[in-house]
Amino acid sequence: MSATGALRVTTRNARFQQWEALLTNRTKRGRAGEFLVHGVRPITIAAERGWPIRSLLYASGRRLSSWAEDMLRDTRAERVEMAPDLLAELAAKDEAELVAVAALPPDDLDRITPGGPVIVFDRPSDPGNIGTVVRSADAFGAAGVIVTGHAADVYDPKAVRASTGSLFAVPVVRAPSPGTVAEWARGADIQIIGTDETGNRDVHRCDLRDPALIVIGNETRGMSAAWLAACDEVVRIPIGGAASSLNAAAAATVLLYEASRQRFEK
Repeated sequence: MSATGALRVTTRNARFQQWEALLTNRTKRGRAGEFLVHGVRPITIAAERGWPIRSLLYASGRRLSSWAEDMLRDTRAERVEMAPDLLAELAAKDEAELVAVAALPPDDLDRITPGGPVIVFDRPSDPGNIGTVVRSADAFGAAGVIVTGHAADVYDPKAVRASTGSLFAVPVVRAPSPGTVAEWARGADIQIIGTDETGNRDVHRCDLRDPALIVIGNETRGMSAAWLAACDEVVRIPIGGAASSLNAAAAATVLLYEASRQRFEK
């Protein structure tokens, strides 16, 4: 790839340090309004879906694949030619070809158009679980994902990576508290269904064919009292064996599959 027209970064200068901070510092991601994207599939989906990509970083002196060449040629973004060791730091992978710097979208509930179910993940602590829930939401036709409360960051590199690109295909919105989300759901005439092992009905006996807000609680503590009070119904996933409960992301996947199955059979 010719360096013509590209910014060159060969030292740990201020620009590099700004991007490096995006790996670990949530506050700086918010202030900069951007985050890092790694991997062929996530970068490709982001470009295909028209996600705003501000910069594409690539290693100097390295022969690039046709995919990387095409991305650099066709994507409207700043091109940055970077020393290979610096790119490896940002990619956490020595052989990475590209790292994308993408813009953060607004946390606006109007980005979600109710149709399929909407998953609410209440106070998740694991960014990998967030990414997995987003991936399942994409796979089973959810209208969106809402992350509420004091939670891990949707744009943490672990969450972005775990979504395998689905973050760019499904609207994901962060909300500080349940109240605003519950009000939005009521205004759109969407039922609110909580999940808990003490729920009063098995999930397969709950009608999920119409739009629903499905609330998945924190991995350890479950749903907050505010969400429990907001629910129209609380359902459970019947399980057996020695397991006492399911991982939160696994529970979300089961609910999404059941909702998809019911809609398909409608």
